[in-house]
Amino acid sequence: MNIARLLWRAARLCPDRPALALGETVVADYAALGRTAAALAGGLARMGARPGDRVALVMRNGPAYVEALYACWHGGLVAVPVNAKLHPREFAYILENSGARIVLSTADLTGALAEAGARAVIVADAEWRRLCREEPLAPVARADDDVAWLFYTSGTTGRPKGAMLTHRNLYAMTQGYLTDVDDVPAGATILHAAPMSHGSGLYNFPFVLRGELQAIPESGGFQPDEMLRLFRRHRDVALFAAPTMVKRLVDHVTAAGAGLGNLRTIVYGGGPMYVADCKAALAALGNRLVQIYGQGETPMTITVLPRALHADTANPRYDARLASVGVAQSGIALRVTDGDDRDVAPGEVGEILVGGDTVMKGYWNDPAATEKALRGGWLHTGDMGTLDPDGFLTLKDRSKDLIISGGSNIYPREVEEVLLAQPGVAEAAVVGRPHPEWGEEVVAFVVPAPGAPVTPQQLDAACLASIARFKRPKAWRFVDALPKNNYGKVLKTELRRLAGEAAHE
Repeated sequence: MNIARLLWRAARLCPDRPALALGETVVADYAALGRTAAALAGGLARMGARPGDRVALVMRNGPAYVEALYACWHGGLVAVPVNAKLHPREFAYILENSGARIVLSTADLTGALAEAGARAVIVADAEWRRLCREEPLAPVARADDDVAWLFYTSGTTGRPKGAMLTHRNLYAMTQGYLTDVDDVPAGATILHAAPMSHGSGLYNFPFVLRGELQAIPESGGFQPDEMLRLFRRHRDVALFAAPTMVKRLVDHVTAAGAGLGNLRTIVYGGGPMYVADCKAALAALGNRLVQIYGQGETPMTITVLPRALHADTANPRYDARLASVGVAQSGIALRVTDGDDRDVAPGEVGEILVGGDTVMKGYWNDPAATEKALRGGWLHTGDMGTLDPDGFLTLKDRSKDLIISGGSNIYPREVEEVLLAQPGVAEAAVVGRPHPEWGEEVVAFVVPAPGAPVTPQQLDAACLASIARFKRPKAWRFVDALPKNNYGKVLKTELRRLAGEAAHE
């Protein structure tokens, strides 16, 4: 079943309801959104896109993002939302790897795309407007297991991998939201302040299913003053936010003494929320928090810590539960296993395995990685954690050494490969250390090559030339040698300890 049926249904049942808003202004009702998606699907077809082809969305947040997504699905195409913060070289890799036939872009990213060697249809220009006036395409039928969303998520190889999310996956995620995360009452709004290429965009589905409003800040992102203004303007507002965004909102509300208007729910995830920060958020924002844990390979859907458990202060394990990521969402099977995929006892640390209809079909054009990730019929997340006897999952460490800064994933090897390509670097290792605002920040340990002095400025410039700005190290430590075990493996646990100590020097 084509996920675009959510929009087809809403356009028929509630055509006059507001569907899209930019800031405080409604720009489309459901009838108009349905017409635009069908016409744009026709335009893409006349550009040569056929069912199953990939269309890359290299776009900042805006109402056109929703139009483009549903146009892709209406036409039986595969949407490839791309993180707008990436480097041109990273754009080029994803566009080539996905085999994107068409690229849709906002005007501010055309320079980066040109550097990546790609031509794009620019949102809101004459060509876009023409496409949106094409003869509407009839809805294209798709099977449940056809790919709908190609979600590029970094891997330990240093190259992004495309998680193939099917129409079935996206329907299951939508039902999980409505069952476990939050209701979508009549007149509700989702406010897209986080990137729509990731979690916030995935949360469009429950609101389209219910025929409710999706609003995008005029800034396209998260600005506390703007958020508070929009909380007052719209009704029953929900938003997805990284913990760093929650902390910024708490700090602003506390300092300004501002009210929260019609804010209903903040769904947070994408990084650790420390217990002290969670309690501060509850004190400042009230009982509005829901935590989720998910991955691109099982989108937004592994566990949930619902609103009621955030408020259950009488429970003797309250602090431990706030430190957890909650319990398995409905329809999700959850295991914690040892190196041989055998379940470990409650409280023991192991790798987190996930089963259910939200788990991806596999990685795009990467059968070896697919086999490794889905062996035995379970998604091997690479995350380490413990399950308590009541089913609460607590994350402990990441077997992939993932760094999460500001809600964005950073894999050390991506950065290390850039550093090791520099002539003045003999060895390099990258770790994360806690940061009060961003959750974690990147720290690089560098062993200089003999007779080839290198400076932080040189290495910073090399990173800026090769990877996204948010991935570059924020601190540099030049050392004589990296700590290693008897097998020569770098001891990143020791490096994280040293990075933490350096932060307090």
